[in-house]
Amino acid sequence: MRFRKPVGAIGLIAAAIALAACSTGASEPAPPPTTTAADATSASSPVADPVLGRQLVAAAAANDVGRVQDLIDRGADLEARGDHERTPLVAATKNRATEAARILVQAGADVNAKDDLQDSAYLYAGAEGLDEILDLTLQFGADLRSVNRYGGTALIPASEHGALSTVQRLITAGVDVDHVNDLGLTALQEAVIYGDGSQRYQQVVAALLQAGADTTQRDNSGATALDNAVQRGQSEIAALLRDR
Repeated sequence: MRFRKPVGAIGLIAAAIALAACSTGASEPAPPPTTTAADATSASSPVADPVLGRQLVAAAAANDVGRVQDLIDRGADLEARGDHERTPLVAATKNRATEAARILVQAGADVNAKDDLQDSAYLYAGAEGLDEILDLTLQFGADLRSVNRYGGTALIPASEHGALSTVQRLITAGVDVDHVNDLGLTALQEAVIYGDGSQRYQQVVAALLQAGADTTQRDNSGATALDNAVQRGQSEIAALLRDR
């Protein structure tokens, strides 16, 4: 009878290690997939229905306050874009839909969002003397340094249009009275050049002067506000400017 040669201790240990390695590799489960915070947020934040967004723009423009509120409650995007890239709030403002604008602003609509003409609710309300909407935008974060497509603040077209109450609101809010737009004009210059010298323009000029408007600033032709007032026969405004 032939006997097998006994296995040494070192051989037994090596065999045991190899067996353990094979066993571990076969039975160890794969790690679970990782979930990031962004994945979790994406999963819990449904995408707003674009149809509701377009409907909200239309309802806001029509000042259909019941419809506006209903669409907001159903999750319509407050920053949806309609024709001319208008948001619901810009659409409401350009259609003078004050109550719709109020609902949108109070729901969190961006008062500084601009359309394709670079008009925001704040800038348009200021330019057109829509004081109720302007007050809302000022209360809810209007950017006083934002400018329109002509590079002007809201105060410049408000002065151009002789809108005294709007001018006063913007001055009180802190809009720069000496900002120069891309046409080389300040609020004071526009009140003179585009105004007719009537009482309301006299009051606007007086308000700007009281706020510290610079009377020495010259337009692109080199003329001051006083020069322009004299040239246009605006004697009362010229007198106000001389007194400064």
